[in-house]
Amino acid sequence: MSSILDEYEDSQARARCGPAGLPYQQQRLGGTGIGQSGYVSARLEEEKPIFSKQRIDFSPPSAISHLVVCNNQLCMSLGKDTLLRIDLGKPDQPNHIEVGRKDDARIHKLFLDPSGSHLLISLTSSECLYLNRNSQKVRSLSRWKGHLIESVGWNKHLGSESNTGPILVGTSQGQMYEAEVVVSEDRLFNSSPDQYFKYVYSLEEDGSPAPVCCLEIERSIDGRLFVIATTRKRLYQFVGRAPEGGEQQLFQPIFSQYTDSLPSFQEFPVSLAYSEISFYTSKLRSSPRSFAWMMGNGVLYGTLDYSRPDSLLSDVKVWEYSADIEPQLEPPYSIVLTQFHFLLLLSDRVKAICTLNGQLVFEDVFPDKFGRLLRMVKDSVAGLIWIYTEKAVFRYHIQKESRDVWQMYMNMGKFDLAKEYCKDRPECLDIVLAKEADHCFQNKKYVESAKYYALTQRYFEEIALKFIEAKQEEALKEFLLKKLKNLKLEDKTQLTLLVTWLTEIYLNWLGTLEGDEGKRNQFEETREEFRKFLSGSKIKECLLNSRSTIYDLLASHGNVEDMVFFSVIMQDYERVVAHHCQHDDYSAALDVMSKYQDPALFYKFSPVLMQHIPRQVVDAWIGMQKRLDPKNLIPALVNYSQIGSSEQIDEAIRYLEFCVHQLDVTDQAIHNYLLSLYAKYKPKALLWYLEQGGSDANHIRYDLKYALRLCAENGHQRACVHIYKTMELYEEAVDLALQMDVDLAKSCADMPEEDEELRKKLWLKIARHVVQEEKDVKKAMVCLSSCNLLKIEDILPFFPDFVTIDHFKEAICSSLQEYNKHIDELKQEMEEATESAKRIREDIQEMRNKYGVVESQEKCASCDFPLLNRPFYLFLCGHMFHSDCLLQEVVPHLSPYKQTRLEELQRKLVSSNQAKSRQRPKEGEGSDRGQQSRDQIKADIDDIIAAECIYCGELTIKSIDKPFIEPQKCEEENNSWL
Repeated sequence: MSSILDEYEDSQARARCGPAGLPYQQQRLGGTGIGQSGYVSARLEEEKPIFSKQRIDFSPPSAISHLVVCNNQLCMSLGKDTLLRIDLGKPDQPNHIEVGRKDDARIHKLFLDPSGSHLLISLTSSECLYLNRNSQKVRSLSRWKGHLIESVGWNKHLGSESNTGPILVGTSQGQMYEAEVVVSEDRLFNSSPDQYFKYVYSLEEDGSPAPVCCLEIERSIDGRLFVIATTRKRLYQFVGRAPEGGEQQLFQPIFSQYTDSLPSFQEFPVSLAYSEISFYTSKLRSSPRSFAWMMGNGVLYGTLDYSRPDSLLSDVKVWEYSADIEPQLEPPYSIVLTQFHFLLLLSDRVKAICTLNGQLVFEDVFPDKFGRLLRMVKDSVAGLIWIYTEKAVFRYHIQKESRDVWQMYMNMGKFDLAKEYCKDRPECLDIVLAKEADHCFQNKKYVESAKYYALTQRYFEEIALKFIEAKQEEALKEFLLKKLKNLKLEDKTQLTLLVTWLTEIYLNWLGTLEGDEGKRNQFEETREEFRKFLSGSKIKECLLNSRSTIYDLLASHGNVEDMVFFSVIMQDYERVVAHHCQHDDYSAALDVMSKYQDPALFYKFSPVLMQHIPRQVVDAWIGMQKRLDPKNLIPALVNYSQIGSSEQIDEAIRYLEFCVHQLDVTDQAIHNYLLSLYAKYKPKALLWYLEQGGSDANHIRYDLKYALRLCAENGHQRACVHIYKTMELYEEAVDLALQMDVDLAKSCADMPEEDEELRKKLWLKIARHVVQEEKDVKKAMVCLSSCNLLKIEDILPFFPDFVTIDHFKEAICSSLQEYNKHIDELKQEMEEATESAKRIREDIQEMRNKYGVVESQEKCASCDFPLLNRPFYLFLCGHMFHSDCLLQEVVPHLSPYKQTRLEELQRKLVSSNQAKSRQRPKEGEGSDRGQQSRDQIKADIDDIIAAECIYCGELTIKSIDKPFIEPQKCEEENNSWL
């Protein structure tokens, strides 16, 4: 932890330099909580600086000479041959390792791979040592001996914890080697873990070898390898593809391309005797996005474009050293690149320069007590910057580095990037959008500016007037559309205003373009756009609430077609159909009705359409099937069938036939009207229709009396006969049929099958008509043979006196024979009846003498008590019952009538017994009459309750389907078991 004095010095340093990237006046902007855009800033406290320094609470036992940090793994060299290794995740467990060198060799440089697993130690004696993260032993790389290592290019894509993968090594003599270091169990006893160490290329400056200061290896998406190597004044780039199969000798084929030709490089005249390059990588194992190279003339920085064929460097800029930096006297020692800044380390201070505008944004001066600053390194994984002296270690935290980048991009005119970096800060985003909108407006890109203005919080009236003054209706329309899109559904007033205004603008445009044939395509496009606007789901409710206003606007501009379109959108189909009817476009009106299938439209407009296009209307009705109520269409049918042409009448009949036969409509009005049309215009179909309806009056769907009157008025007598038959007025049917056809009358006379008297009467009518009206004796005889109810004597009175017997002699003879046969049958029946009566008398006499024996121990079949204790009944089947038990068993099975009769007889018996007890002995004759009455009552009671055995008779058979427990007592019985 840092001391109180250190914290005080840090606070003073922060006070001297404000938040990075902004002058003091701009830093205060928003400090009041209100920005220029109208937003209220919620950041009431001062923001922390981007770069905040912290001194590590660490006192080294000896001077620090080198320090490297990667992936939270820190390694530093102390004194001559001591290494201190710290896992920053466990800072309380430091690991001290002795290099074990007895000679005067010192550590020249330390190299730690990005994963923090492999540490290479370059010694001043041109030797190199290796230390693995999981090992405590420093091992010598024998193949590397004799080379002073200045730089290492790590392979981020192929390395692992035990294997570095193919890497590049740069020496102080300008030579580059490809190498690989492996630590494994099978190499435990091998003195050197290096796999190979092979020369690949040499770098020169001014004709002599130059030390390889930095190396970087990157791979593009398409598999190409890029190698960046720097010397004191030059930056080289090598591009090539790695060989397929195997990881060894990865870089040899790439460098072999440059054997006869120099690689691409950039050179600067001034040299610092060393150079350093830094890359910004957003996360581990990802490709860097930008670079910064510190060399003699200044800092070369830019982005890396992996899509370029021969060079990675893009958007390159040079930041020349400021006046307070003298490269020859006090050169910068180190450089670190962040997302938007690069930091330069001088002997007593750190400077941060913004890569976007090249301005100094941060400067931190270190006290002399810590000694000279040695070097600055960055842990690209953790995002921390480390600076060390011989006595102390400092750490910089980077916080919200992009907080003010949006303003820089905005001032540079890069509005898309500016919006990207302030998308989570609405007050800043509003400023950028307003700036971009003003920029487009000034450059006469009015439509684009309208899109951006609509996204800002600028006053609506101000922007609208701005476009009106500039006479830019297209931009104004775009602005209003965007504003409309951004409104919420709850903003009903604003929605109504914008919708009405936009409608007026569109209508003005359409009116202007309509008369110009040269702008016909533009007119169609505008109309399509206007209709798409009206069809928007967001404004549907608004249009419904203010449709009268829209209708007025459309009418004022005379835009009939769009008015119809708007009516369709509003589902105001009645207005659409009425419009077509007013313009005599009846087919279009019917199309609208058929499309939306609203029954109310058919009921209202069918009378008009039926007058002009009856066939199409009826087709539409039929297409609606049962969705239409035919009864509501009768006005259209009645009106124009009376005054219309034959086509209209035929179509009316066609639809009614469809209703009757297909839809099976039972409404009497429909059938009556169809019947009236048949009677007036299609008499041939009338009788068929009546016959199809049947002759059962209960199933007839038309009014019989109305039908009879209608047929009589129109002279359709056969139809009247059929209706009479249906009404069961057979006499009227026969009378009317005799006026036309005797056979028709005969068919009517046979219809009352159950009423023989009526049938005979009807046949007599026919016979009288034949004899008296037609005077045809043969036909009369045919009638006699057609009906078995008529006899010759029935029709003889109808014949005149002059008729001879020869014409009906056979009929008389036949009748006499039938009488004789009938007399014989009656005689036989009388004899059979006499014999039957004789047998019955014998059976009665036998029954009177029949008896049964009842033992004293016999019991009642119902109550199981002794039988002789009370009056009883004995049945032929052998069952015996007490009289009261039998009464109790039989009564529930009796019909209501018999139960009532039984109660009446019992009351009479009781009253008769009471009268007997009051009667005096001298009244003998009255007593005999009373006794006879009582005996008759008892006999009647016996006939009811003792007609048959309750167990063997019909009562038991009839009760077989009755439940044992009556339904009304079922619940009571169930409860009794609980």
